[in-house]
Amino acid sequence: MKKLSFLLLIQLLVVSVFAQLKVEQLKTENLTNPIGLDVLQPYFSWQLVSDQRNTMQSAYELRVGTEPAALVKGEGIWKTGKINSDQSIHVPYKGAALTSNKKYYWQVRVYDNNGKASAWSTIAHWQMGLLSASDWKAQWIEPGYKEDSVFAAPLMRKEFSNSKKIKSATAYITAHGLYEAQINGKRVGDAYLTPGWTSYNKRLQYQAYDVTALLKSGANAIAVTLGDGWYRGNFSFDHRRNIYGKDIALLFQLEISYTDGTTATIVSDASWKSATGAIRANGIYQGELIDARQEKNGWTVAGYDDNNWAPVKTSNASKDILVATYNEPIKKHERFATGKLITTPKGEKVIDFGQNLVGWVQVKLRGKAGDTIKISHAEVIDKKGNFYTDNLRGAKAQAVYVLKGNGEEIFEPHFTFFGFRYIKVEGVAAELQPENFTAIALYSAMEQTGSFTSSNEKINQLQHNIEWGLRGNFLDVPTDCPQRDERMGWTGDAQAFFRTATFLRGVNNFFNKWMKDVAADQIKTGSIPHVIPNVLGEQGWAAGGSAGWADVSTIIPWEMYLVYGDKRILENQYSSMKAWVGYMQSQSTNDLWNKGSHFGDWLFYTMADDNDGNAAITNKYLIAQCFYAYSTQLLINAAKELGKKDDVATYSNLLQKIKEAFLKEYTTPNGATMSNTQTSYVLALQFDLFPEAMRQQSADRLVANIKQYGNHLTTGFLGTPYLCHVLSRYGYSDVAYTLLLQETYPSWLYPVTKGATTIWERWDGIRTNGDFQAITMNSFNHYAYGAIGDWMYRVMVGLDNEDGSIGYKKIRIRPHISGKFTHASANYQTQFGKLSSGWKLENGKLILHAEVPANTTATIYIPATAATDVLENGQPLSSAKEIQVVGKEKEYVVVKVGSGKYEFSTAYTAK
Repeated sequence: MKKLSFLLLIQLLVVSVFAQLKVEQLKTENLTNPIGLDVLQPYFSWQLVSDQRNTMQSAYELRVGTEPAALVKGEGIWKTGKINSDQSIHVPYKGAALTSNKKYYWQVRVYDNNGKASAWSTIAHWQMGLLSASDWKAQWIEPGYKEDSVFAAPLMRKEFSNSKKIKSATAYITAHGLYEAQINGKRVGDAYLTPGWTSYNKRLQYQAYDVTALLKSGANAIAVTLGDGWYRGNFSFDHRRNIYGKDIALLFQLEISYTDGTTATIVSDASWKSATGAIRANGIYQGELIDARQEKNGWTVAGYDDNNWAPVKTSNASKDILVATYNEPIKKHERFATGKLITTPKGEKVIDFGQNLVGWVQVKLRGKAGDTIKISHAEVIDKKGNFYTDNLRGAKAQAVYVLKGNGEEIFEPHFTFFGFRYIKVEGVAAELQPENFTAIALYSAMEQTGSFTSSNEKINQLQHNIEWGLRGNFLDVPTDCPQRDERMGWTGDAQAFFRTATFLRGVNNFFNKWMKDVAADQIKTGSIPHVIPNVLGEQGWAAGGSAGWADVSTIIPWEMYLVYGDKRILENQYSSMKAWVGYMQSQSTNDLWNKGSHFGDWLFYTMADDNDGNAAITNKYLIAQCFYAYSTQLLINAAKELGKKDDVATYSNLLQKIKEAFLKEYTTPNGATMSNTQTSYVLALQFDLFPEAMRQQSADRLVANIKQYGNHLTTGFLGTPYLCHVLSRYGYSDVAYTLLLQETYPSWLYPVTKGATTIWERWDGIRTNGDFQAITMNSFNHYAYGAIGDWMYRVMVGLDNEDGSIGYKKIRIRPHISGKFTHASANYQTQFGKLSSGWKLENGKLILHAEVPANTTATIYIPATAATDVLENGQPLSSAKEIQVVGKEKEYVVVKVGSGKYEFSTAYTAK
């Protein structure tokens, strides 16, 4: 025994000596070493890394400087000193005013709850952008030649000489339209479809690039190609051109710092030249035409003869609306190089890449000058096996390449994107070689944060489809579908999927940017347009104001605050939130919102022949009243967080009246709704419109309705995100699992049984007989119904905030176990570090794994009869000093833990 105690003491001493406390993952404005910020008080975040349980930060020390060497010596422009605080995310800079185009360096060290200090972190940095319109010395420039009706992509170039040794160089670029830039023949950055899509007439983003390595001594050349894009290309339902303007233009500014302390600025101005080249036509919907015979060989490098090029025209376009880029750019990601060659019954040459994706295909071709290759894109083939594009409506979605005939030629588009799994290739005389065609996925380069897996392969495929629904539709804005002539930022779809998206990717910057456009495009009445950026106008139907769609203005800011804990989203969006609630108020009579045009529970389950009354139609004004209440509650929540006491009182009084009006108009005293549909019960229960005494019986009615439909859901875009949450909240997780695992239409798994690799727009995009749904609206890549992912992560596996907590600082792990699975698990990269939960059923035992990041705590709910029935790492709970047993709650034993990895086990009979 003494020997064992001595060995244990030695082990503890060794652990103490080698225990590590480190600081990693330094981020500025949620980004790693960003360049081009215009936030005047940027936020810093970091993560603690420790091999010890229960590690908390008790204090931090942060310093900022303008030179790394000086910073290491303790010299800087801002030093916090030791701050007694556990805050490790969203720590604001409070030093001297920051300067345009200036680079800053920072590092941090922390102290844990035992008083131990970490080493200073590695040095992170950020660079400011151009902070005012006067910082832009560049001029807007337009092509100097007369554009023809085809609108070939303009080329613009400038040469300059450099004779000094360069310390650093930053290029600031934006455009009316899209741009790709090169310096000395090398591409500037790895972003695509820049400057992205915003409400261009109110907010136009610019990008900043470190181009130090691209410059050289002597002659240098800047070359930029422009594309039509969303700015002036054919877009919207009516394929209008020039929605934002016809003045395709470039704004370019290169800031150079030399080692001798001097600087130089190279700008777009009247000295630039313009011409056209190989890209003869381009458009978001139509695709791209590239004629390699018209390439201007050597135009991107110095020494090219541009005497025949036209001088550019300068313009006085506004610089006051320029803003830095807040979100991650669109980049290339997965490559699919093993397509399968198919010859269809019609004789079409088709390549199947096995995954519905968004991006384009890079091709390698050989042929004679003038040979024309046409690549068409499709999501599906029909039941006869033929290439199917009817659901693209008016979108050509084609890439056309004309060869110049000098050996192997490589083509890919520049200013368009396609939604596809299959391509049809025309114009290649020889046998197609699939290895010469590589599909490349494009989407905003947000950090992957979540993963999920289970014992059910069809559910795993559903998770895969949810992930690819996001990848295919998060191209700078959250689009509704990426393949047909639409591709717009539909508000209802975005709010329905938002919480699921937060698990899959770090979407805080992505949605921060987009919500600024929601506020910018909000109509003076307070109404929110159906799509953001608003390309539909402000009159009639286009004026928006649809319940569940326009509520994006309140739902996403509040959910963002819960997930990321950054109060700035509430501060920035509060006036927009308030204006939307004000609009609903103005449309109401006696606190009942029963006016206006609404989409309702979009694409809910309907019967073709409703002789039995089985069409699950929910009254649109009932839905509107539910969202009126919900948005008002979220406005109250935001007002409380922002200390707006008068608004809390005002809107609390309004909310009570809204609920009373709902009960009077749409329900019976026994908890039945007028519509008696799943969606009507789900929304009323989710948004707490029923008094407490009526809620359980209303939940019982919901379950009865589900059983009436043979254990199928009937909900659409608005009811589906909350359906399983409501069931679990009221004790019906078994019914939620039944719905999740249902394989016949309508259900989440029905598309999986049909071979789907993404989420469909409709429950039955492909009908049971193999026919397609209506060609007017039938996308096979549309994320809205992927909102079930939120329930899988937060309820099935149980990863969530504690009630009343934000940002996963205080975590709740409460899994809902089902004997229909043998295991399920999820990992989530919070801002504090890795959080995970997983459960497994084997041999009459439940094993629950959990990992809690440093500087957080978690309340874990273990399905067990008593604490004495639970083991942690094979030992009784009572022997684990770092685990606090709180007590019993329903079927759970509740414990509180700090950071670390845990394994709980208990005898368990699965249901």
